[in-house]
Amino acid sequence: MKKQHLRVYSGFRLAMVLLICMVSIGIPFPGKAGAAGSISLDAPGGGYVSDGGMVEIGGSYTDLYDIRLYVNGTSQYEVLMNDPDGDDSGTWSYMLDTSGYNGTVELVVRGLDTTSRYGVWGVPAILTVDNPAGAVPDVTIISPSEGVSLSGQVEVSVQASSPIPITMVEIRVNRGPWEEAVQQGSAYVYTWDTAGLGDRTVSLEARATNAPQRYGYSSTVYAQVGNGTHEQTLPLPDQDRSMWIWEPESYKLLLNPGSRQVLESFITDTQTFGQEPVQTLYLAVGKYAGYNALEEQEAELRSFISWAHSKNVQVHALIAGGTSPAYMGAYEKYHGHAVREMEQVINYNLAAADPEKFDGINVDIEPYISPNFRDPSRFLQKEYLDVLQKMIDRRNIAGIRLPFGPAVPKWYDTSEQGANIVWNGSSKWLSEHVQDISDYISIMDYRDTADGSAGIISGAAGELAYADQIGKPNSVVIGVETLDIANSGDPETITFWEEGRSHMEAELDKVYTAYGQSSAFGGIAVHHYDSYRALPSYWGPGGVFWTASDDQEAPSALAGVPFVEATDYQTVQLKYGIASDNMEVERYVIYRSTVQGFTPAASEVVGLARGLNYQDKGLLPDTTYYYRIGARDLQGNIGPLTDEVSATTGSTILKPMIVSDMNPVYSGSGVTVNMKVRDYATGEVLAGAKVEGRFTYAAGRYTSGITGPDGSVTLASETVMPGRQVGFEPRRIRYNGYYYAGEHDFPQTTLLMQNADN
Repeated sequence: MKKQHLRVYSGFRLAMVLLICMVSIGIPFPGKAGAAGSISLDAPGGGYVSDGGMVEIGGSYTDLYDIRLYVNGTSQYEVLMNDPDGDDSGTWSYMLDTSGYNGTVELVVRGLDTTSRYGVWGVPAILTVDNPAGAVPDVTIISPSEGVSLSGQVEVSVQASSPIPITMVEIRVNRGPWEEAVQQGSAYVYTWDTAGLGDRTVSLEARATNAPQRYGYSSTVYAQVGNGTHEQTLPLPDQDRSMWIWEPESYKLLLNPGSRQVLESFITDTQTFGQEPVQTLYLAVGKYAGYNALEEQEAELRSFISWAHSKNVQVHALIAGGTSPAYMGAYEKYHGHAVREMEQVINYNLAAADPEKFDGINVDIEPYISPNFRDPSRFLQKEYLDVLQKMIDRRNIAGIRLPFGPAVPKWYDTSEQGANIVWNGSSKWLSEHVQDISDYISIMDYRDTADGSAGIISGAAGELAYADQIGKPNSVVIGVETLDIANSGDPETITFWEEGRSHMEAELDKVYTAYGQSSAFGGIAVHHYDSYRALPSYWGPGGVFWTASDDQEAPSALAGVPFVEATDYQTVQLKYGIASDNMEVERYVIYRSTVQGFTPAASEVVGLARGLNYQDKGLLPDTTYYYRIGARDLQGNIGPLTDEVSATTGSTILKPMIVSDMNPVYSGSGVTVNMKVRDYATGEVLAGAKVEGRFTYAAGRYTSGITGPDGSVTLASETVMPGRQVGFEPRRIRYNGYYYAGEHDFPQTTLLMQNADN
């Protein structure tokens, strides 16, 4: 297929854009609203039980949206919501396949509050599954012990149990090949020859499988050969400037070599925006879309870290607790997941050559997301500290140098939830406990101004002072945000996305001035690579974007055939394979039509996805939609499109409504946008509909209003700088008997501009 060129200003659902000139004045920022919604998990009379088949999980909710079910701290699912009168209250359900479970399974449900957009959690429930075929073996290495000097022939002894027979037990030494252990009585034994290893610590892992081919894994034992490994502790280096790289960008760097060229160009560019060069990468290594960097992509990971070190760039492994959502890693019952993630990084470093080793580990477990964080007993804060200590202890017993740095919010030393935490016999701020046991912290100091009582400088003052007090130089890294955030919190104040790079660098200069001479200051970290790279100097005429080298070569075709599924009357889920590029695949372009055999064009682009899945929501019921997908690189070249796939949405008694006549205009020092809500089929205006949405580009306010007798509503932005680009994006609309079919708004909500040569 002939390559195409496509230019998209930002995101994939933008309703209107307006270029305005005005005088800027300050406005107060709204505070966080308290959650008013509620949700329940309503177990049937006999409780949730299963023999390994399908089980319907469900309950009721009020004033919530985007409800998700979390299972055993490792899986999450979007549920089916039944809201017949469109008031964000009703019932929810999910058909859970329990064939992969046995024993007790914890169920937790969460929705977003319609007022605050913060999470509201239900009381957990327990599902009892009697399904031996779904069990994974329980595996433990019982000898040798840790901390005991070993030499010569060593017997590694393992115990393994399962409700159905064990078929094989294997041992892995220092991430080498899996070797079969021999059953001797009730144990399984592998003879390990330590000759020639010298003084070093070695990782020992065991795994067992049963008849259904389900693997269970042991915790790691760190075996001390001779005197073991004792890497010298070095002064913590300066991490300025650091940058978080989450999935999928981290996997692009591993799987697509050209992405390294793009990364190097970006992090070394100190001219375009007058920024500091990026010298430290927090590289996500969790599982993603069937990939596992620390196992299946180990060779690629070794290659990338060696490459980064050749460029004088540090690489810290970035992990998030091994649970879904990440906050669950703080609970004692899920500590094993977080410790296992830590052990995987340790084991990688023990086996890697020096140029291939991680320089540290950045840990993003978020206990404050849980409602239990507000429990007066502070039990979750203590369990969070316990898991951090367990992770650090594993590093220490292995004897390696791996600086440990949790990411923490700025308010652990100022909020009620962080005050007077009694742990290990000492009462301190939560932040101080974390700083005591960690090598460094990266503060999520997410504000878009440096000055003032709520600014970046003030937000880090307590942690820096405490680091000085306990004598930990370079141990406080100040993190700032560039993501376009609107799902929770206040997008006006927490991110630099609206203000742009010029404003951000000016504010960060103030931070350098304030703390550059502090011995505790370890630099500034930016969250995260994808949005950081996309952020212009400002949104508007003359705004400068960072650009990669010229590239005329289009990406490859996507691997495999896309999976498509209609999950309800308005939603289609798409999953697809990865594509490659000589430089980098920047987005996946989703084309959609209601006409079979359609010829994709810019007018059929309905979404741009970072990763390997896309949710198309706001569709019409009982309608067949056809899709094709292509990969787009940083220069707008689009590679071959996939074959056409289709899905038909379900039925509903709700009627679709849409937005029409959207019209943003200059109004004083900001922008107002007027729009009408209509019945999709008849065009009739709907009075009394509640409209929610947010301003985009140089504005970020999330706001709402009620349509009047003519079906229209007018919403206002915050103050906007002169000559800036502003848009508005409807997010949610509620009206009795209707649902918001936003993908059929008129005019269409996707704004695209094509290059002249298309």
